[in-house]
Amino acid sequence: MIDYQPLIERWHGGELARWAQLLEQQIEQGLSQQRHGDLARWLKVLEELPVLEADQIHLNAVRVGASSDNPPDEVTTHHLREALQGLHPWRKGPFELFGVHIDTEWRSDWKWGRLQQHIDKLEGRRVLDVGCGSGYHCWRMLGDGAMEVIGIDPTPLFVVQFWALQKYLQRDNIWVLPLGIEHVPPKLRAFDTVFSMGVLYHRRSPMDHLQELKDCLRPGGQLVLETLVIDGELGDTLLPEGRYARMGNVWFLPSCDTLLSWLRKLGFVDPVLVDVAVTSTEEQRSTQWMKFHSLANFLDPGDSGKSIEGYPAPRRAIVTACIPGAWAAVGQD
Repeated sequence: MIDYQPLIERWHGGELARWAQLLEQQIEQGLSQQRHGDLARWLKVLEELPVLEADQIHLNAVRVGASSDNPPDEVTTHHLREALQGLHPWRKGPFELFGVHIDTEWRSDWKWGRLQQHIDKLEGRRVLDVGCGSGYHCWRMLGDGAMEVIGIDPTPLFVVQFWALQKYLQRDNIWVLPLGIEHVPPKLRAFDTVFSMGVLYHRRSPMDHLQELKDCLRPGGQLVLETLVIDGELGDTLLPEGRYARMGNVWFLPSCDTLLSWLRKLGFVDPVLVDVAVTSTEEQRSTQWMKFHSLANFLDPGDSGKSIEGYPAPRRAIVTACIPGAWAAVGQD
């Protein structure tokens, strides 16, 4: 059910050959059942998904998914819903498979709507999505014409969720790998667009992360970065003491001007602030597909403008920036 061999074979001999040589071992480690105790159960769910044929694939819809001209009967639909529920929690989406609405914690389509018209067109581009989760935005990138989309995320559950969707969507130019950015070979310079959304504030060194992203890009390529920010002037940065919105691994929240200055410092050109939005409890919330605590539980119950620790409530910025040089399309390896 999970087979990366076609990707590895396709990459040999091209721009990504250096990564292809490492990929088999990286995937084996990333999907090690010895390291991840629940992985066997998730893989069993994947095997037990019902066999259904899609007549329509929906990549440009709010709910990415598949449908049939002859919808499955109630028993099969129930089986499908129960199997997919076995991959709880679903964080990024939404999706819909044959009438089953996977109502994820995040309305990731809102974020896509905020950035879609502000980035370079994806037609003919090889795209990398860092920290992609189950791959919702990867599917939207493919729907916008990307030549090849590679998502990376070190969480095995999210990778299995991607393969559950792939069982029905069946596209050979989109992959989610069980890896982090540190597994990408240094100075690869093989991607036309790189997305990093919801990752930067989890890195102990934001400058190192931005440099890693830069090193993935071909000349003229574009970075699309989304991260937590604060109101403030150039140079202002919040370093939370302890947790931030109950997250223990939040390190740096810069002001927008500070974030743009970081990009310029590292040699990016034309950094642009695309959007700033306060995250609402309509965009991130608990659902039947993500039953744990969510944003409403992470805010001050007496003041929704503050996190439960007293910091400013989550505010997210989207910026774009480019690598020096003239971008030119290349053929797929």
